Amino acid sequence: MILRETALAGVFVVDVERHDDNRGFFARAWSAADLAMHGLESGLVQSGISFNRRRGTLRGLHYQLAPHGETKLVRCTRGAALDVALDIRAGSPTFGQHVTVELTEDNHRALYIPAGLAQGFQTLVDDTELLYAMSGAHAPDAARGIRYDDPAFAIAWPIADPIMLERDRTYLDWVPGQA
Repeated sequence: MILRETALAGVFVVDVERHDDNRGFFARAWSAADLAMHGLESGLVQSGISFNRRRGTLRGLHYQLAPHGETKLVRCTRGAALDVALDIRAGSPTFGQHVTVELTEDNHRALYIPAGLAQGFQTLVDDTELLYAMSGAHAPDAARGIRYDDPAFAIAWPIADPIMLERDRTYLDWVPGQA
């Protein structure tokens, strides 16, 4: 695994190190040792799949309140999506900032997002599937969200008029200190 830190502390783009031959290639997609070398959470508790039928589907921005925060490793296994990590950690020097990374079935890239950040994505093509590896179990009572178009964060989503749940579309504006 090749880990490159983004502009947000603790958020990494994870590229695979391909070993090609006449059959195709092999690449390690997960390594607790590589993550530990960077001081990152490497314990997995669960994984999930998000399948999205239509281009423009937007899920997020989601997070869980402490002590139920989840570190996530998000990878696109089919199609393409723009993944977003938003820093909502109180006291963080990059509070309120976000990074976007295009994840595709062809680039095999993943985004490592530590607990305390909000995450969401928008699909760029039909029939897109993302695989999530998470450090914690989902705790419905701790689940929260930030409206995708909250002016406080000015995230530039690539496709206007996204397909999404009404719940995600109607989250309230961000209030500092709410996380």
